[in-house]
Amino acid sequence: MTPDGFPVVGIVGAGQLARMTYQAAIALGIGVRVLAERPDESAARVCPLVDIGSPDSPADLHAFAARCDVVTLDHELVDDEALAAIEAAGGIVRPGARALRFAKDKLHQRTEFAKAGLPVPAFDEVRAASDIEAFAATHGWPVVAKAQRGGYDGRGVWVLDGPAAAADLVRDAQARGTALMVEAFVPIERELAVLVARRPGGECVVYPVVETVQRDGICHEVIAPATVPSEVAEAAREIGLRIAELTGVVGIFATELFLVDGALLINEIATRPHNSGHFSMDACATSQFENHLRAVLDWPLGPTDLLAPSVVMANLLGEDHESLAPRIPSAVALPGGVHPHLYGKEVRPGRKIGHVNAWGADAEETRARAVQAAALLTGRTAIASAASLPVGRTS
Repeated sequence: MTPDGFPVVGIVGAGQLARMTYQAAIALGIGVRVLAERPDESAARVCPLVDIGSPDSPADLHAFAARCDVVTLDHELVDDEALAAIEAAGGIVRPGARALRFAKDKLHQRTEFAKAGLPVPAFDEVRAASDIEAFAATHGWPVVAKAQRGGYDGRGVWVLDGPAAAADLVRDAQARGTALMVEAFVPIERELAVLVARRPGGECVVYPVVETVQRDGICHEVIAPATVPSEVAEAAREIGLRIAELTGVVGIFATELFLVDGALLINEIATRPHNSGHFSMDACATSQFENHLRAVLDWPLGPTDLLAPSVVMANLLGEDHESLAPRIPSAVALPGGVHPHLYGKEVRPGRKIGHVNAWGADAEETRARAVQAAALLTGRTAIASAASLPVGRTS
């Protein structure tokens, strides 16, 4: 507890998700403590309560949990057994070790989802290159190989076009000690996402279904609401709710989906606040970060209604090493308004260093404004009209 009686939420990890969760906590009086590996990490630069330690160290995790009323996560790269031990000793960890395994272990996730009748691509475990070849004999080339654990923003995913590529990958993966799985390659029309906030007793709220625009495995934009038929949006909501119940997750839970021939397939999940929900900071009645805090503290959840007909989030990806500071005025001066959120990170090419939200009545104009602001902030050549912007999957 804080000196004035408010709970302290501990966040393992000190990246931008922890930073934005801390921002939401300020308005509610909630104390936040972060476990950072370095003092210059995004959240550690702004949060007053910082422990330096490793998410892989059981000793560091136990010491950290002892200083918090509830522990939650900025990322999934945390020692599973240590979290389970904290729970066994009476500590409160949310989402919890059981739910976290679904996000960390893709083979476990796919296996359990398939048992539950949830829509997943055809998949199999890989122990040798011959397993990939046998899978391709049934499902055809190319196939998609994935690291069973780890990987994000396109890392840990390989599209293989034949036996030679499969043999090379398996040889390299075995040398690194990386376990693999294989999935059918599917012709993706669009990529969607849905966020659910869930309390310990099962109460849930669902955010509007969004479209994510991906390039080279990285999310560049999020469009809310997704321009899909109402039955597709409802199916996405139902999948998100079913997974939340199956995993027993507490907090914000994100489900990424592929739209293929009008039907949905599950791509990935995340048991934490998610890039696809950043639009909610400025354009929903309750942001994903506030509802994550409410959920892990078992407080009543807030409404998730959109505050504008159209909302677009554009990620800021590093282009050069110049400071963003001189670029802020020109971006915020755009007619119609935008709201930048910077993460306090060193600028590196391709690195997510922030995002910008735009909202308005017209979907095309709103998207063009968000992309224009992102271009101004990162030093890229601006795109004048949404008519030139791609929709659906572009990689």
